[in-house]
Amino acid sequence: MINYCTVKVGRGGNLVADKDKEKGQEQVIDEAVGEKEIRKLEFRGGVFTATIPLVFFIIWAIVLSVTGLVTEQALVLGMVIGIGLGLFLCKSKWSDYAQSLISGMAQPVGVVAIIAWFWAGMFANMLSAGGLVDGLIWFGFQSGLEGGAFVGITFLLAGLFSTAVGTGYGTVATFGVLMYPAGVILGADPVILLAAILSGAVFGDNLAPVSDTTIVSATTQDADVPGVVRSRFKYSITAAIPALILFVIFGGGGEMGSQQVVSELQNEVSPEGLLMLAPFALVLYLALSGHHLLTSLSYGILAAGVFIFLSGHSLKDVLHIHKNDAGEAVIEGALIDGISGYFNMAILILFILAAAYLLDVAGTMDVIKNFFLKLINNVVRRAELSIFGIVAFLNVFITINTAAEIAAAPFVRKLGTEMNIHPYRRANFLDTVTSSLGYIFPWSGGVLLAWATVQGAADQYDFLPVVGPGEVFPFVFQGWLLLIVMFIAAWTGWGLRYSGKNGEEVKPEDFEK
Repeated sequence: MINYCTVKVGRGGNLVADKDKEKGQEQVIDEAVGEKEIRKLEFRGGVFTATIPLVFFIIWAIVLSVTGLVTEQALVLGMVIGIGLGLFLCKSKWSDYAQSLISGMAQPVGVVAIIAWFWAGMFANMLSAGGLVDGLIWFGFQSGLEGGAFVGITFLLAGLFSTAVGTGYGTVATFGVLMYPAGVILGADPVILLAAILSGAVFGDNLAPVSDTTIVSATTQDADVPGVVRSRFKYSITAAIPALILFVIFGGGGEMGSQQVVSELQNEVSPEGLLMLAPFALVLYLALSGHHLLTSLSYGILAAGVFIFLSGHSLKDVLHIHKNDAGEAVIEGALIDGISGYFNMAILILFILAAAYLLDVAGTMDVIKNFFLKLINNVVRRAELSIFGIVAFLNVFITINTAAEIAAAPFVRKLGTEMNIHPYRRANFLDTVTSSLGYIFPWSGGVLLAWATVQGAADQYDFLPVVGPGEVFPFVFQGWLLLIVMFIAAWTGWGLRYSGKNGEEVKPEDFEK
């Protein structure tokens, strides 16, 4: 948990650090969920037994993915079974175990993620209902922007969108509905195309000033957000340039479908749907102007509704409540489709947060921290490699990037301050590793969300292949390259800065003098 600052919500959805002098920086974020004190849990077999629920879920998810039996409901069931196993392994009162689960689910990071999915899902489906997918396909046919070139553009646009709105999950939900169907038709490799969308989400989640991961990484390390963003740009762009090249080279391996389907589409699609780029541009403008994510997306949804009405589309495409032939009430349209596609994922995320919270109340985190403190032995390279390793390790189990970042933040702060590493540098390691792995592991929230989004798109477009979580993770080039860049930075000291007497950044050679 964060023990260093009170976090308040400011304009634009930014989190603003407000150090509390009276409490000596001992205010915890748990107060935001009304749980000031949680009793420590004891498990049979020691503190690492608390990892059993998450370990079981990871194994469950991998087995289902490999055997081709993975479904959202099955993943939720796996997490429930894992939590049930933890209950029987808990030596403390079961009521305390249950209260810890509830407190874990109540963490704001989970609620924020779910709301972002719902709003982004409604926005994306509104744009799709207005014909934007058809417009993009038309543009691809007319311009020759197909295959790898389309994948490269998708990566760039996803990176721009996620940087503007500050949510990688919202980017996955939006581009999975819009760019994935268009790209498949235009000859993009489905796996590489989905990886490009995930990579764009990595880029923005890592770099956006309004991203929750950026803000949490800065505030927990006593750093200002603008300074953190400026200092990490060199890492992000170093990974993004080769990632873009790789997407263009390898992104064109798909088939454009049967000639009959392509011919029919060429006759059916028109440029009218490109008008829906106006609401898309509006959301970008509002987000970059500092408006809250939900405010920006809400205006985008309203603007999309206006364009749908003016273009002659039926409002039933947006919302249609009626009775079917059997006399049952039915609700259809872009708005409900944008929300309902993420119900199961929302439940899964809450259970994952609950299971991850067990590591905190069981003392597992403290054992890990003490191990790495002994390991560094006053060597800066070891400290930075340990920071890299501990953030990566926690992301294996805590698969929601912001939650993993919150869990790792105290360790990064402790190890970094011991070696006088500048807060910008500490925040960069915390954020880059977390943002990358949050969209790489097949069981991570970002990858599962992408898979669920593609499943929903496939229900609408029967020609779409559904890419499984286990297929896409090797090709999330921005994520993998960003990890490599940060590992090299830790190993070689590239970009290393110490804290000066007045908190300024000091180069190693000047610090040693």
